[in-house]
Amino acid sequence: MEFATTISPQIKFGLQAIGIWPGSSYSLLYRAFWTITLGVTQTFQFKYIISCIKNNNFPDLVDSVSTTLPYSLLCLKLIILWLNQRLFNDILTSISRDWHNCDSVAFNMHTMTNKANLSRRYSMLIIGVYWMAVVVYVSVIMEFNYTNESNKAEDHLFLKMEFPFTYDVSPIREIVMVSQFVQLLSNASVIGMLDALIVTLILHISGQIDIVCRELFKLFSEKYGCKLYKAATREVIRRHQDVIALSDNIENLFSYIALMQFFTNTLVICCIAFVIVTSIEGNQNYAMLLKSLFFYIAITLEAFIFCFAGEYLSNKSKSVANAAYEVFWYNVKPSESRMLLILILRSQKRLTLTIGKFNDLSLQVFASILRASASYVSVLLAMS
Repeated sequence: MEFATTISPQIKFGLQAIGIWPGSSYSLLYRAFWTITLGVTQTFQFKYIISCIKNNNFPDLVDSVSTTLPYSLLCLKLIILWLNQRLFNDILTSISRDWHNCDSVAFNMHTMTNKANLSRRYSMLIIGVYWMAVVVYVSVIMEFNYTNESNKAEDHLFLKMEFPFTYDVSPIREIVMVSQFVQLLSNASVIGMLDALIVTLILHISGQIDIVCRELFKLFSEKYGCKLYKAATREVIRRHQDVIALSDNIENLFSYIALMQFFTNTLVICCIAFVIVTSIEGNQNYAMLLKSLFFYIAITLEAFIFCFAGEYLSNKSKSVANAAYEVFWYNVKPSESRMLLILILRSQKRLTLTIGKFNDLSLQVFASILRASASYVSVLLAMS
């Protein structure tokens, strides 16, 4: 099954790799692979967290929680996507249909092509930021291991885990570290791909809204015969209804992902900020501070992308109502301009992305995440 064209090659490859792209080969095998690898990794990570709690090792506990929760969030994201495969297929089908419907109109194709190109650039940027965070994170730990001959086994690992075997001997240690590096890079790629996916879907809706607005102006600025006018009117209403349906599908797919994202990002940003503050206060190596700083940027970016996508969608949906108010409705008969009432009524309800159906995603929510994280940091500093 082939879908054009807003979905960038990077996103398509990532969706195939996690076994959710329709019609891709070995999708069940890919799902089994991610289930096993993430399940094993999470088991060892949580065992380490439990040992930190038993040993009252608070700094290591906070640091390990900051790297464990993103993995837990990724597990939940994949489960939600797999359980909603049919809904995701409907979204891709809607995108393909929109491209098919606009290929005969130059303005429509130009609009959607611009959105697709913008989507590709954002995809590369987002995934690149996550890759950079991983490279810096790994490089700093390797430098720390090289300059500090520590006897603690966990200091030599990229991810803090507690294994049921002895790994601090060569070549087992090297195998474990290479495996962790590959997993860090692959997980960062998937997280970045999913963030780029939500941006891509919102950009696609944005392009469709621009097309609806232009067709509205065109409808009331050109002379139509009665039959042609009714056909053009039905087309505008149908396209607007398709935009609403696609937005509802995206909301249903990402609503609970956003809910988990909200709580997880708040805790992770809090933990990373705690590590940064303690590193500054303790005059620790600048490299360790750099490691936490890039990780902080990546996690904050993830929260910002979801909140910005919700804000952008909400504001963009208002443009349909604004266009309906601004068209030359006074140039047509009252019986013909009544169709505006349908569009105005439908566009009164903003298109939104929500956090578990109870709060809209917006930049205000992003600010609240940062404020809550800052408050929790002060609590952690007091506890330490």
